[in-house]
Amino acid sequence: MQLDIRNYYEVLLLEMLSDEGLLDELPADYLADLCCITLNKLPTRYIRHLVDTYFFEDYAELTKMKSEIQQALEESRAFLKANQKKEA
Repeated sequence: MQLDIRNYYEVLLLEMLSDEGLLDELPADYLADLCCITLNKLPTRYIRHLVDTYFFEDYAELTKMKSEIQQALEESRAFLKANQKKEA
């Protein structure tokens, strides 16, 4: 049985990375690490249908979620940068 569920934070993170042009700019391995580290810093919010989420979504809640993602993304980039320096 295949369930059609996903983490809404993942959807928003990928949208944010796409809007910033990072999906095309960053190497795939780095991008995968960045996404994993960022998502591990965030709560989960599972959804079934993205269109339903857009319809029932509260603007204040969406703004809060995007702010959380931005902060986690910045922390994750700093973490990866620090670890790259250690490896070099």
